[in-house]
Amino acid sequence: MSRADKRGRHHVHIELTPAQYQRLVAQAKQCGLSRRAYLVRLIEGTPVRARPSQEIKELRTEIHHIGNNINQIARSVNAGIARAEDAKRGLFLLDQVYELMYQIAKK
Repeated sequence: MSRADKRGRHHVHIELTPAQYQRLVAQAKQCGLSRRAYLVRLIEGTPVRARPSQEIKELRTEIHHIGNNINQIARSVNAGIARAEDAKRGLFLLDQVYELMYQIAKK
């Protein structure tokens, strides 16, 4: 049994093969965590997820921008100052959002 340090923490030494170590490093990096933080989360049973790719981040940003446009159109419709084309544009943008969300869900 190991003895705790002054802060009550235990230190563990493990040996890994080069392949195991590279896998640990790669998986921790994919999640944006240090090796220690990655292992601690695994031990605690905390879900460990890979960071979203740049493509996913760009799709989310695009959906956000389209959502802002839809909100502006909805405000003008509710205020009674929108034209029929504005409503059609809003529906078109909403279709784009659904398409982008479908692309995200596929990944």
